[in-house]
Amino acid sequence: MIPNLTDLQELRESNDIQGDRTALQSRMEEEGYLFFRQLQDPESLMELRQQMLSTMQLGGWIKKGTNPIDGIAEPSVQCTEGDREYTDVYHQVYRNQLFHEIAHADSILETVSDITSREMIPQPQKVARLWFPKYTAHTTPIHQDYVHFQGTYENLTCWAPVGDCPIELGGLAVLKGSHKPGRVLDHHFSLGAGGLMINGGDYESLGLTWHTTDYKVGDTLIFPALTIHMALPNVTEDRLRVSLDNRYQATDDPIAEHMTEPHLASMSPFSWAQVYEDWDSANYQYYWKDYELEIVPKDWSFSNRGFEEACQLAREGNQEAVHHLTRVAKRAGGTEQGNLAETVLKEMSK
Repeated sequence: MIPNLTDLQELRESNDIQGDRTALQSRMEEEGYLFFRQLQDPESLMELRQQMLSTMQLGGWIKKGTNPIDGIAEPSVQCTEGDREYTDVYHQVYRNQLFHEIAHADSILETVSDITSREMIPQPQKVARLWFPKYTAHTTPIHQDYVHFQGTYENLTCWAPVGDCPIELGGLAVLKGSHKPGRVLDHHFSLGAGGLMINGGDYESLGLTWHTTDYKVGDTLIFPALTIHMALPNVTEDRLRVSLDNRYQATDDPIAEHMTEPHLASMSPFSWAQVYEDWDSANYQYYWKDYELEIVPKDWSFSNRGFEEACQLAREGNQEAVHHLTRVAKRAGGTEQGNLAETVLKEMSK
């Protein structure tokens, strides 16, 4: 369920308290997010945008003959996380050196350290979100980040658009104060990115309000792992939305094992050696190993529950669940889930 645009309130800007640890921590504790205008260098982000979208154009996602920086999507192409054709291009984008280095910007590291009063580093797994226009069924649903990234509740997400991102392009919206229950809410199957969502009744009972804005390049939204949030749908005619979605943690906190791997490597084999292959500097290669982080196993219960619900829903004729199982069977053939997805689909075809 997506809130009406008329129900969305403006994000509160925190530039006025930037650098004030006490004020930042108090506001984060009360509101569950901090939003800054121009926290990151716009020029660096626009250079990154040019590079990322040029790679996407080579991969067939950006319309031929257009300037890649405009982000005009190829009309015949639509795909998302979970599709093999998405990962093929995404992992080429993921090799970009600037994409990884920009997560180490002083402005970000200083701010997240001020918020926590701890030494913070970006987690190894950087994330880009690349969303096609009018592909709204796959929009990232209402959720908490902990179910996906785990580690500790204190981890911080830093979301930033790579280029301007007005509401219609599908920026992030947060549910103000939704971290206060201090627990992970029940998550259920969703076709959207991540595959898990919080049902409306569970968050609506909190009586809270949604906040977003027309983002400009350089703007950054920061929130902890329990804050409920979602992406708004990309309802533009032809523009692809590009954003950074990275996580930061204290150097003495544990990290979930899958967060030490490249993003979507579990869906299509991809190594750090491949990521770093064409880099001209080793400054940020394998940097996290210097901190001897405690690595803990991934808790599969969240994703397993979503998959089990998808199987049940598919048997009941839910077409979104059928679509999901079709993708799982295609990309994960031979695995336990891939085999089960194929079995359920065969049962339905009889």
